[in-house]
Amino acid sequence: MLRDFWTEADIWSAQPGAKLSIRGEPRSRRPMARSVEDLALAYDAMQGFDPDDPACVNRAAQPVTPLLARGAAGLRIAVAGGYFKGRSAEVVQAIDRVAVALSVNRDIEIPQAERARSAAFLITASEGASLHLDRLRHRAKDYDPAVRDRLIAGAMAPASLVVKAHKFRRWYRDEMLKLFSDVDVILAPATPCTAPLIGQQTFKFGDQELPVRANLGIYTQPISFIGLPVVAVPVPLSPLPLAIQIVAAPWREDIALRVAYALEANGVAMAPRPMM
Repeated sequence: MLRDFWTEADIWSAQPGAKLSIRGEPRSRRPMARSVEDLALAYDAMQGFDPDDPACVNRAAQPVTPLLARGAAGLRIAVAGGYFKGRSAEVVQAIDRVAVALSVNRDIEIPQAERARSAAFLITASEGASLHLDRLRHRAKDYDPAVRDRLIAGAMAPASLVVKAHKFRRWYRDEMLKLFSDVDVILAPATPCTAPLIGQQTFKFGDQELPVRANLGIYTQPISFIGLPVVAVPVPLSPLPLAIQIVAAPWREDIALRVAYALEANGVAMAPRPMM
């Protein structure tokens, strides 16, 4: 069952680090599953070095499935504040449920998160445009108009800004790694709202009305573009679920999955099969 990462509110999803090969893909491979155990098994099966992939790190496989039962005991967990503070009732409700279940009572500030989101947007736009440039030149009508326009805009991004974005990414990653000297896990919303309707063009974000396509990744982009391991846990709300990110330090996919397993075990997060 494949879906865009930003709308995985009713399924478990993982964004691993650089131990999985992503050869030929503009974004990392993200296993998805109906349970945390299945997610861990998928991740374990996908581990391995690919010498033909320059982005894949040559590290020994580290199976995580045997570690799930350790749960969240003894882990230092904080909720991302500031930029990541929920601006809708459902986001606040979802993050509060997860925090209460894990006995989390502290916030942590992620520095320059808004700027990080801008840098991530610029880098992914330019890299996506580079990947599709030849096809855009010869078969532009094959693309959805909105996607095509964003790719064209990415192809026209000034090189000087892209270079600045990459420099900022290096600084931002170093700052994020400092946070993990004080915590093991950071909790943050995965989306700013529940799943939008098909064809919906905008959504309410606090006092703002924002375009759907460009902004559903507003909370994930500052995390994903520096390659941190993340598990998106689906929190059942009424009428629609909403996902929360469990963010861990590099190479600690096991910790993110352990926290997800604990939330699944106590019923706070779940991915029930849809009614047919």
